[in-house]
Amino acid sequence: MRSTFLKSLLASTFLLGGVTTSHADDWQEKVVAATNKVMPNVVSLRHHFHQYPELGNREFKTAEKIAEHLTSLGIEIETGVAHTGIVGTLKGGKPGKTVALRADMDALPVTEKTGLPFASKVTVDWRGQETGVMHACGHDAHMAILLGVAEILAGMKEDIPGTVKFFFQPAEEGAPPGEEGGAKLMIKEGVLKGDDAPEAIFGLHVMPGPAGLIAYKPEGMMAASDGFSIRVKGQQTHGSMPWGGIDPIAVSAQIINSMQTIVSRQMDITKAPAVVTVGSINGGNRGNIIPEEVVMTGTIRTLDMDMRAEIHERLKRTVTMVAESYGASADIDISIGYDVTFNDPELTAEMLPILDQYSTGGKAMLIKPIMGAEDFSFFQQQIPGLYFSLGVAADDAEPGTSAPNHSPYFYVNDKALPVGVKALSNLALNWLSTNAGE
Repeated sequence: MRSTFLKSLLASTFLLGGVTTSHADDWQEKVVAATNKVMPNVVSLRHHFHQYPELGNREFKTAEKIAEHLTSLGIEIETGVAHTGIVGTLKGGKPGKTVALRADMDALPVTEKTGLPFASKVTVDWRGQETGVMHACGHDAHMAILLGVAEILAGMKEDIPGTVKFFFQPAEEGAPPGEEGGAKLMIKEGVLKGDDAPEAIFGLHVMPGPAGLIAYKPEGMMAASDGFSIRVKGQQTHGSMPWGGIDPIAVSAQIINSMQTIVSRQMDITKAPAVVTVGSINGGNRGNIIPEEVVMTGTIRTLDMDMRAEIHERLKRTVTMVAESYGASADIDISIGYDVTFNDPELTAEMLPILDQYSTGGKAMLIKPIMGAEDFSFFQQQIPGLYFSLGVAADDAEPGTSAPNHSPYFYVNDKALPVGVKALSNLALNWLSTNAGE
């Protein structure tokens, strides 16, 4: 294995030029020129995906569109990966390693209110109610950007030293109940194995920041996300005689209060931030009846694995002991969700000049951790990865006023898309060139 110094030297040679002629300048010029040519198609694809969104593990028409486009570029494809996912393989004309680029495909059960001419009018039966479907998290932009990258790199195929894998991943927002899906299922089905297994992976996520601004963070950029369900059992009685039973609503209130002290009073939050949130509480059906049980659900967000495990244990102990102290009982079920989106520090440092080069203003922004979660983290558990965000706010948006991801008003500024196309294209080319001699 070569030293970190040598690897950094090679990376610098690629980026800045050296005593030997590098393809870097040629590639960057070609990427910029090619981006200008593919952008009308990228924007058209983004609008199409936005107008016809599909939920996780049901991205059938979306997958057909992606497969059709990749095939037209001469890229080998594998369909039906993790239900509806697509893996494209572009083998360069020169020997080398393999890098992966990823975009997620699924939309959300959100009724769109943007008023755009290409706004989604798709509806589905969602848990017994007719609900709209919208790309309220920007996955339409992710897919369009990656298809633009595929078109650019396909046109440079003969000069590429190695292989580029394009992962179009279903169900990032979570698989339907009772189904597997997302990055974890793609990995289970072997997308990171084989003779051309990727050794690094890159991805991006659009956010409501200044259009074209790239933001990043080494190590933990996005939080681990776990869910929990608590069932508190008391003894039903008349509302006028609470002493005749055990009130699970009152007990639940005490449990919620006590749970909030886990992060605020029991964890060393100078190490990393954490959040415990109760998002729903349901119990009873009449104002004069104290019910027998209450069910609560919520989420746990952490950025440190030791803290994650400790919070789980403290939650279990707090819930059961508080309930017992009131004569009730409580069961808590914690479902393990996504892991920390962890950007490999060395890979991030090596690729930072590219993020700086293409970010609006010529400088990528170093940000604090985001407590949202991403299943891109499962890829990063297996191979080094770099995940960054791309601002897509409207030109006239005041800072902090843009609708957030998952909002029915979430907006993507098409002017930001070329930044994503150029950044991902050059990240792939840079990594392959830097690692070609290993």
